[in-house]
Amino acid sequence: MQFKLKTSFQPAGDQPQAIDKLVNSISKNNKHQTLLGVTGSGKTFTVAKIIEKLQLPTLIISHNKTLASQLYQEFRDFFPKNAVSYFVSYYDYYQPEAYIPQSDTYIEKETSINPEIDKLRLTTTSNLLTRPDTIVVASVSCIYGLGSPDSQEGQLLYLTSGQVINRHTLASHLVSLQYQRTTTTLTRGTFRLTGNHLEIYPSQLDVVYSIQLNEKIIKSIQALDPLNFTPVQQEKIITIYPAKHYLASTSNNKRVFKTIRQDLRNQIKYFKKNNMLLEAHRIEQKVEYDLQMIQELGYVNGIENYSRYFDGRATGSPPYTLLDYFHYNVKKFKAKNFLTVIDESHISLPQIRGMFKGDQSRKTNLINFGFRLPAALDNRPLTFTEFQRKIPLSLYTSATPTDYEISLSNTVAKQVIRPTGLLDPEIIVLPTKNQITRLTQEILKRKTKGERVLVLTITKKMAEELAEHLTKQKDSVKAEYLHSDIKTLDRGDVLDNLRKGDFDCLIGINLLREGLDLPEVSLIAILDADKEGFLRTSTSLIQIMGRAARHVNGQVILFADRISPSMKQAMDITQTRRKAQQKFNDDHNITPKSISKPIRDRLLEKQLPEVSHTSTLPDASSLTPKDKKKLAVKLKTLMNQAAKNWDFEKAAKLRDHLKTFS
Repeated sequence: MQFKLKTSFQPAGDQPQAIDKLVNSISKNNKHQTLLGVTGSGKTFTVAKIIEKLQLPTLIISHNKTLASQLYQEFRDFFPKNAVSYFVSYYDYYQPEAYIPQSDTYIEKETSINPEIDKLRLTTTSNLLTRPDTIVVASVSCIYGLGSPDSQEGQLLYLTSGQVINRHTLASHLVSLQYQRTTTTLTRGTFRLTGNHLEIYPSQLDVVYSIQLNEKIIKSIQALDPLNFTPVQQEKIITIYPAKHYLASTSNNKRVFKTIRQDLRNQIKYFKKNNMLLEAHRIEQKVEYDLQMIQELGYVNGIENYSRYFDGRATGSPPYTLLDYFHYNVKKFKAKNFLTVIDESHISLPQIRGMFKGDQSRKTNLINFGFRLPAALDNRPLTFTEFQRKIPLSLYTSATPTDYEISLSNTVAKQVIRPTGLLDPEIIVLPTKNQITRLTQEILKRKTKGERVLVLTITKKMAEELAEHLTKQKDSVKAEYLHSDIKTLDRGDVLDNLRKGDFDCLIGINLLREGLDLPEVSLIAILDADKEGFLRTSTSLIQIMGRAARHVNGQVILFADRISPSMKQAMDITQTRRKAQQKFNDDHNITPKSISKPIRDRLLEKQLPEVSHTSTLPDASSLTPKDKKKLAVKLKTLMNQAAKNWDFEKAAKLRDHLKTFS
């Protein structure tokens, strides 16, 4: 299937020349090119047009999850018939395994995996294995190790109506793919086998497959709605993908275990030679336990630390990553190549560059003190050099690309003119004396017009305290804060609530800089604008100011007691752009107009409240009708289950609580 862009937009301003210039450069197999596009100039639309013209599978890398989710939704809308996927870290909470020698403290790996993001990650690799028309929006987690694409492809389970297969063989195969058997409620990555009836809830799909077996033959396959198990459609053939990205194939366990145990003996020998008896005992116990778990279950927590053995990689070689799935996709479907778009490259590239060393430092301590074999060093992110080698065609996009991207690029295309005719925002510098009083007045002005305000602070604490202070004022300013402590999937909700007018002012640090699309915002207020540092460089200031460039009344207030060098540079660049934009408008009789953009549905549905016992039944009054319906189905299932187990008291409580939903 070809990439087909669905949109009512047509290239405007200087988009046409940028699109033609970049398509021509990439078509000549030039490895590096840059799109220098000001905020609001439609860089995302330009990239979408480039994808459509080139017809190449594309990886889009973003430096943070909030922006990645926004980009994912935009590209999903642009390419509704194509496989647009979302690939970010699936941890709501992540505490990596570590050892601190100074205090003799071992910290066990502790994680909280978001099942919805896990599903989207599995969908991503599934698409790359099976579809040529794939676009993936990813965070820098795409440079971390995954199981090899060959291994994933080799373990796909294809089931067809009429296929001859033994029910026990089928169950064993599902277990080898890391599906867990259950006799109760089906959840993602589980299956239920009752007599000749098999139900599977695939990890990467929102569907349950109901398979009816007749002795050794699959009689029928039906797709069911996972909420209420109503039939969706009959299936002739289905593909069951592995439930995890890391699988240990039992076919080569003998060879792999032999190599691991040889490395274990060498490590024990090294420790004993250096009179490190505790470390020798520790590593022996750890590795033998892990091998037993892998032998019995095909998986163990931390199996990625043995990935080099199972992948057959040489010591020091890079791990398989999402990039390898793209190479696999190109080879399988005979594409010319794949394109990598580095969004907000001035931030994303340094982030990619810095991942390797931090990981190696932590792993070295674990190895030196007997918690891991040296092979754990090969479970790592890519080095920057390895990353650059693995991306054949790259497009850097930013309003403020660094000299590094510019120097690499064969072509630099500029987008300074916005299709809407909007100018860069007007900039005003105000003293810090009485700044909060003045800020409150400015927010109230915008509130009366139905406009929104962003305020940038230096610290999290300042953001929280300012939000509390503004909310307590008698003039009734509604304010909230947003920083890195807010959960990934909740950040989008906060931004949507700002756009909807649930509150007037959003206060943050640097999460409000690159790429966020908030057309209702007409004022950006930057506190401590003259404090030189990472958050107040000229690049940062230009990016922050750009948030006000989507509104016809866009304005920026810099609270400062001096004009710092970074402020002057940012103000000069903005003023130069304003002049060019105004001239273009005058020459083409364009009247600027604010961007109008619908508020999209949530990227992911909120997790429904857990129901473990009837003493803490969830209140449904705050849920949406859709979520309320889902919770009702869940409660009804538990009620029936309780009645089946003769727990009639629990069943009655659940029944009574269900009545409150109507």
